[in-house]
Amino acid sequence: MNGTTGGTGRRIVLWRHGQTAWNLERRFQGTTDIELTRTGVAQARRAARLLASLKPDAIIASDLKRAAATAAELAGLTGLPVTHDSALRETYAGEWQGLTHEEIVERYGEQYAAWKRGEPVRRGGGELETEVADRAAPVVLRHTEKLPEGGTLVVASHGGTIRTTIGRLLGLESHHWEGLGGLSNCCWSVLGEGARGWRLLEHNAGTLPEPVLGDDT
Repeated sequence: MNGTTGGTGRRIVLWRHGQTAWNLERRFQGTTDIELTRTGVAQARRAARLLASLKPDAIIASDLKRAAATAAELAGLTGLPVTHDSALRETYAGEWQGLTHEEIVERYGEQYAAWKRGEPVRRGGGELETEVADRAAPVVLRHTEKLPEGGTLVVASHGGTIRTTIGRLLGLESHHWEGLGGLSNCCWSVLGEGARGWRLLEHNAGTLPEPVLGDDT
């Protein structure tokens, strides 16, 4: 599924949320509803000024607080409403959620290694990456289809969800999705619509640089 509808020059900006306390602690968030730190809010405000210059036509966002608050900064500058959708939430990771990176490696070492090898793994008994793409990618495409020719959709979501959505829209096999590096807080990737489908135009844009601290690292 590459989602092309004829190559009308539309763009999708997939924007990761700002920093949270759990990001700093390298603690797996998943669907846990964690708020932005003060730094995270500042990151969102800075990024929103840059993204507003793209003159987006629509904004959609995960309904989790960290993504919703990030999207709100862009909405405030553009005057656009934000459509929230739970299908854009981060990967549900069951028993991994709330654990630090070190705790996950210690308690679920083989599961973690298998995931890094690109094998289909229900991390902590949660969702497969393909299941995340199954729920998120159709939402992104549905809103993209509403754009005018040359229009831009901004999607405020989460690192893991963005990576799987990019992989699905590019038509990559799921075991290759790990080849897409993680996004730093409040950075974004841009997909452009061409004659043969979606193309990755920018990845992890907006870095100063910042380290990647998130569930998909």
